[in-house]
Parts: sequence; C-alpha cells; structure tokens
Amino acid sequence: MENQLMWKDRYNIGVEVIDKEHKKLFKIINKLFNFGEDEEKSQWVCQEGIKYFKDHAVKHFADEEEYMESIHYSGLEMHKRIHDDFREKTIPALEKELEQTDYSPDAVSHFLGVCTGWLLGHTLTDDRAITGEATSKWDNLLPEEEHAAIREAILQLVYDMFQLDSQVVSESYSGEKFGKGVYYRLIYSNKEGKKWETILVFEEKLLINTVGKMMGVKTDKVNMVLVNAVRYTARQFVNCIMENFSSADEYEIKAENLLTYEQFKKVFERENPQFSLLFDTGKGYFAYCIIAPHLKDSGIETSIQAENALTEIEKYLKKNEMFQKEISRKKKILVVDDSQVILQAMNELLSETYEITSVNSGLSAIRSLTLNRPDLILLDYEMPVCDGKQVLEMIRSEKDFADIAVIFLTGRVDKESVKQVLSLKPAGYLSKSLNPVEIKKNIDHYFEISKSS
Repeated sequence: MENQLMWKDRYNIGVEVIDKEHKKLFKIINKLFNFGEDEEKSQWVCQEGIKYFKDHAVKHFADEEEYMESIHYSGLEMHKRIHDDFREKTIPALEKELEQTDYSPDAVSHFLGVCTGWLLGHTLTDDRAITGEATSKWDNLLPEEEHAAIREAILQLVYDMFQLDSQVVSESYSGEKFGKGVYYRLIYSNKEGKKWETILVFEEKLLINTVGKMMGVKTDKVNMVLVNAVRYTARQFVNCIMENFSSADEYEIKAENLLTYEQFKKVFERENPQFSLLFDTGKGYFAYCIIAPHLKDSGIETSIQAENALTEIEKYLKKNEMFQKEISRKKKILVVDDSQVILQAMNELLSETYEITSVNSGLSAIRSLTLNRPDLILLDYEMPVCDGKQVLEMIRSEKDFADIAVIFLTGRVDKESVKQVLSLKPAGYLSKSLNPVEIKKNIDHYFEISKSS
C-alpha cells in the first residue's frame, strides 16, 4: 500500500466548500498512513487519528447534504444512503476490528485500505455527480428490501458453511483494496442472451483459514490446489444466493474468470453493481458484488473451462507472484518538496520504475525515514521552516540514516548553494529545469553506479 494519498486536480468538483473538506480528509488519511506504520505508536495515535477522521467525515457529510438540499439535487436521498452506510456501518465495523485486535497491522491495513478507496471512489463518482460531471455508481441499486434479504442470506450462508459470525463493513463497496486478495468472477446468461455477473473477493488469509483448513492444506499462502477448491466452493455459494431471485432458474453459468485487482477495478469503473457488500468474517475480509443481467459482458480474461482450469489458475498465480516480486525489487525513493506540482511530476515520472513516497516538508521527511527507509532521497533546497541543507544536516547527524544517499533536486543551482552542502556529501545536484527524461536518466545512472560499487 502506498504511503501517500496525493491530491489531484481531477478530485476538485468545483464547489469550494466540498473541495476544501475533501482536501482535509486526504491529509488526515495521509497522517494515518504514516502513523499506522509505526508499531510503537500505532495504537494510541491511530485511536486519536481515526476519531478525528470520523468526526471530520461526519461533519463534512452534513455540510455536503446541506449544499445538495440548497441546489435541490435529485440524487440527494441516494447520496445520503451512501453517507449513512459509511457513517453507521463502515467506520464502526473498522473501529471494532481495530479494538478487538489491539490495532494489529492487518486491522490498520483494512482501515486505511477501505477508507482510502471509499474516499477516492466517492469523490470521483458520487460527489462529481452533484455538479453533473459524472454519474453516481449507485443509481441502480436493488430495492432496500431485496438488498436486506440477500445480505441476511449471505451472513447465514457464511455461518452455515464456515461457522463464522460476520458483520457488514459496507453496503456500498466500490472496489476498495483491503489486502492481498483473490478476485473470482462468474458470468451467467439466459436464452435471451442477458448477462448476470457475480464477483467474489476473498482476502487470501480468509481462504487459508476456511477452505484451506477444511482441506487440511498446510500453507501460509494461496496455491493452485486451494484456488481450485475455492472455485467450486464459490460456485455453490453463488448458486445458494441466486435462489433468492425468482428469475435465477433461467440462468446458466457461461464463464468464470480469475481477475487481477487492476482488472477487477476496470469492471467497477465500467459497470454499476446493483448489489455490493463488504464483510468482516473475523478471519479475513470478503466482498460479494452483483452486476444485473442486462449489463454488457466485459470479457476480460480467458474463461476457465474444465479442460484448461489448472493451466489458467497456474498462470494467474504466477502473474500475481511476479507482480509481488516486482514490487519487492523496486528501489525506494523519498521525494521531499513543498511544491505539490513537483511531487506529482516526480511520482508520474518515476513510479513505474521505483517505489515512490512523497512528503512536502523537511520534518515530514525525517518522520518518513523512520517509518520507511528509502534507498535514495530527492531533496528540494528551498523549503519553508526547514530547508534542504538543514534536512540533510539532520540526516547525516543520525547514525541510522547517515549513509542514505541524497540528491538535491532544486531550482537553486548557484555555486554558493552547491558549495554550502558539499561537506554533507550529497550524491548529486540536479536542476528542476532539466528535461524530465534527463532527471530520470540521472537517477537511473546513480542506481547503476551504486549497484556496481
């Protein structure tokens, strides 16, 4: 999970009172990201931070609803329903898990993943819909009575199959990432060619703790045998839930896919789910999403059939394993600059090759070093309160950080400025006026040299 949630222009909806509050919520989430990684402080700091986030979100919802009322927004009732779900179900459920686990890393990860994903999705869709710039993803939800009936059926079925007492985290799950997951998609159709999609999202540890234990599989990660068993268990699960729909008998399964998280998000970006719930089973998180029959099949991956099942599962696991290895191999760069434009530009320029963390002050840089040691720091020279030279002096004065390479990336390239920091042994000095390609080339060259030395 990235350590920063960067504000971008596209998050502005053009209503000052709403945009201002969104920026504040982004800042609070960023602070929680940083504090949540500090094991010694995580519990008491997260308690205060989460309380502040909740109180601020609740006040923001009230202000936003008042604005929608003032302009007679037609989607007000549905928007309030989404707010109520987050306020009355999601936040309390996440808080409960944190308290029950003494703020375990998994619980903190769940909180940050769900809240970050919800905030981004809600801002880009439902909030932009207020000004007519987007369409709410929740305009076609199932009626509340039908929604409640399916929710209760799922809770009962999870208990019957696995003896797990689950609770609802969200009734408007919009694809938030809540840990390492398996994304399983079933596509049904009837004689008229209408489609019905169900997507199940399992946190990996849930599969290991349920299906894995039932099979006696001794593993701490998802393997081919386990995924194959999960497929059949999931089919039975979906068939039981579909019995709650009177038209379900008309539909037959036509295809099944294992999706990557990126593919799963594309489905959510393109299609509007009519039913989308997130649960905490106590052994891991689980989401159940339905895209109604009339929606178009998006055909993302090769369909899994009896004759190719093991091959497709093996390809899926290898793809995920390669992705995780690629992430772990990436060098870490901390970018320190008080300009949001520069931070965003460096993230776009470097994030494909490197793992990027961005901070906007010298003090934030020191805190970030403690939480997540980088391989290289790109440091601005001119910053308020604590300039680049002072930051580098602090880094060199700490035994644990003294050997971290620092390259100045600054608009200040006069000889006197360079001379002042030479004794602090920076690894380089780059001008912001350089072509981005040249900046990237210099950073790549630094790592090439350091690898061979």
